[in-house]
Parts: sequence; C-alpha cells; structure tokens
Amino acid sequence: MLILGVSGSPRRDGNSDSVLAAILAGASEQGADSEGMYLSGMEMSSCIGCERCRKDKVCTQFEDDLTPYYPMIGRAAGIVLVTPVYNYNMTSWMKAFIDRLYCFYDFDNERPRGWSSRLAGQGKAAALAIVAEQVNPKDLGVTLEAMRLPMEALGYRIAGEVTVPGVFEAGAVGNRPGALDRAARLGRTLATHP
Repeated sequence: MLILGVSGSPRRDGNSDSVLAAILAGASEQGADSEGMYLSGMEMSSCIGCERCRKDKVCTQFEDDLTPYYPMIGRAAGIVLVTPVYNYNMTSWMKAFIDRLYCFYDFDNERPRGWSSRLAGQGKAAALAIVAEQVNPKDLGVTLEAMRLPMEALGYRIAGEVTVPGVFEAGAVGNRPGALDRAARLGRTLATHP
C-alpha cells in the first residue's frame, strides 16, 4: 500500500513537515510504503481551467514538477495533506495542488451530479492536518474544510484529521509530543482503513 504525503509549508523541516513525518511514520508501522512531496520546493503552476484534461485525462497544459506525481496519485491508496494556517486559509501551494487534481474528474450530463471522479470507488482514504499559530479553534478558519471537501468530492474517505494549534517557531511542534503522537496514530489509522 502506498501513502503519498503532501506538505504545503513554505518552511522545510518546520512544524508541518514534522507532523507529516509523524503521520507517514505511523503508516509505515502498519506496513505502508510512503512518499513525501514538498510543494514549496516544486516548480508548479496553478490550474488555469483550460479543460485540456477533459480529453487527455491528466493535466497536459503544464510539464512541471507535479507532472510525474499524477500516476502516483492514481495508484496511492492514501494521501496525507498537511498545511499551516495562514490568513485563515491554506497556503497557496496546497490550494494549487488541490486545484490541479481537477484532471481526475470526468464530466457527463447523464450523471446525477454531472461529473464523477476517476479516483472514486477505489477505497482511497485521506488524512488531513493543519498547524497553526492560532490557539483558539474559532481562529483556524476554513482550512480543514477547504481540504476536506475537495478530497471527499474526489472520492476519498477521510480517515481522520489532526489540528496542532499554538505553534509557530520552526521545530516548536517537537515540544508537543502529544501532537506528534496524534499524528502518528492518524497515520496508523490511514494505513489500516477498510
């Protein structure tokens, strides 16, 4: 079983990457293979709505660092999305990544919704995590929802979510072992989803 972990943090080896590492370690404990993907280090364009993917079944508008990951996204049994909360929204890298998953949709007016996802019906699951400087849950905005809704629309079952509030300084999450324990537990759950 392959689990693809995606970090939307602009800071390599920071709090979000530590949470992602803990989730992937938990999945590995259950025998899953994992691959980390760090969006801030990638040359990647945002979706421009050209609709070429309707015919090509994959984004062919851009040949960039995301292109080689499309087959992995298709075959991965699970995906992990981790992003910090900035201005009550996810980072622009995570938003661009989610938008580029648009190529997995097929449109057909004969279907009840008018569209379907080629990733649906495969038993795929997603784990979501956010890291925030904010302490009050009301101040976290819509970041989790902005990741959850598109993943559900693509056909992923949400295996679980982890929120790590009140951390900002790089590496501060390491002083919160409970947070990393919750992240590892989420990884184990993701790797054993039915």
